[in-house]
Amino acid sequence: MRMSRYFLPVLKENPSEAQIVSHRYMLRAGMIKQSSSGIYSWLPLGFKILKNIENIVHEEQVRAGHIPMLMPTLQSADLWRESGRYDDYGEEMLRITDRHGRDMLYGPTNEELITDIFRSHVSSYKDLPLTLYHIQWKFRDEIRPRFGVMRGREFYMKDGYNFDLTKEDALHAYNRHLVSYLRTYERMGLQAIPMRADGGPIGGDYTHEFLVLAETGESEVFYDSEITDLRFGDRQIDYDSVEQCQAVLEEFTSRYARTDETHDESIFAEVPEARRRTARGIEVGQIFYFGTKYSDAMGATVQGPDGKPTPVHMGSHGIGVSRLLGAIIEASHDDKGIIWPEGVTPFHCGIVNLKSGDAEADAACEAIYGALAALGLEALYDDTSERAGGKFATMDLIGLPWRITVGPRGLKNGVVELTSRRTGESEELPPEQAVERIAQIYGRAAPQA
Repeated sequence: MRMSRYFLPVLKENPSEAQIVSHRYMLRAGMIKQSSSGIYSWLPLGFKILKNIENIVHEEQVRAGHIPMLMPTLQSADLWRESGRYDDYGEEMLRITDRHGRDMLYGPTNEELITDIFRSHVSSYKDLPLTLYHIQWKFRDEIRPRFGVMRGREFYMKDGYNFDLTKEDALHAYNRHLVSYLRTYERMGLQAIPMRADGGPIGGDYTHEFLVLAETGESEVFYDSEITDLRFGDRQIDYDSVEQCQAVLEEFTSRYARTDETHDESIFAEVPEARRRTARGIEVGQIFYFGTKYSDAMGATVQGPDGKPTPVHMGSHGIGVSRLLGAIIEASHDDKGIIWPEGVTPFHCGIVNLKSGDAEADAACEAIYGALAALGLEALYDDTSERAGGKFATMDLIGLPWRITVGPRGLKNGVVELTSRRTGESEELPPEQAVERIAQIYGRAAPQA
């Protein structure tokens, strides 16, 4: 994409309404614009990153054997009355009456709707196990929306629902989700620690939140520092293997890690003092097992092996897709701007032309831009007449992980400059070698000589 043709309304000054880093940088980098309190329009750069995050979530859910679908944003209040949650949920639920006087609601979650779909179409234990998920906009009417996309009213969320014949099968689904979430977050350059949490209005005795450590986190967390040394990495897991998934759960949850809602000081005291840590954390996902709570209330049964109706065991599993943008920025930035991990970056690299209009510089930039495109790599090419300092400031602000700088002086020596946004280190390379280096970083085939 050429900067001269892109819509990127960057701001030079910090917006007064933004209290935390991610909100400031998302506004300054032209990623979002507030429509009303806690509700945002996603501008091209922000939308591009949102879709990258969504794609990673989809890929890891499908890898785990989960099936994508799509449910509506508006739901019938009757289903929620059937489960008993319509009156209990509170004022966070946006209640609506349609023109026929029917009570509706803007869904804050989808347990009732998915249970209704299940009971309408699944009748035999032979159709289990089953996990369905979707990624959809949700709405919770926060009393004080703040921190941009971190605590907005409208948000984009992946929520999945497992249906199993037995508790043991459902707990395997729980473990399977934990494994897939670890893979998902690491692909985004995040360490999200699974912490024992409270079930809240969804319910359930088994639940873990995934939290990213950050000073601006909304939750106080307590943990054994050993847990921060754990990485899932590129290990291969058979998601059908109960033993393998259980082993990963034990590895990542055996050390103390809890939110303030479930913190137990007496248990925490058993952790060696040198390893006890207290910090703030940003929740980016949560998994639940809640047994037959919804299937009992809503009659979601299957014919069991004995021929008798059997309530299914269920769980729900969420990832805050839009919230993840804020969490990544909170975890990866400096005083110049965002530093996107390669896994979610909106463009694979930036190209800065130090002298637009110079024939040699223009030709070199076009050649680099075309070579990257031929490898399936997207560059943001700053071909504008902006001064060099302004171009660098914009690139630093929007946080592309790599930048290729092209200028007449370097071209006289046959080189361009390749710069890492994360480290700030630069090296001079011939243009074709700079392209090859970017291709290697992203695992693309290098251009043939």
